[in-house]
Amino acid sequence: MDIATISEKQTLTREEAAARLHAIADELASGNGFRLERGGLTVDVAVPDQVTMKVEVEIESDEREIEIEIGW
Repeated sequence: MDIATISEKQTLTREEAAARLHAIADELASGNGFRLERGGLTVDVAVPDQVTMKVEVEIESDEREIEIEIGW
């Protein structure tokens, strides 16, 4: 059973998406964990020094998707 799940999907410009990814990368690199704030809920996640990372690209006839998953 999940303790908490926060999911969000929105339309951004490519530059806005890149800025969000940079912000996430900066938080991971800082060594201070990761904070996510959505809808009045704040979740602090401690991230260990070693993680697994999966990058998946899906190509369909009319849609493309890049999925990046980090776990531990």
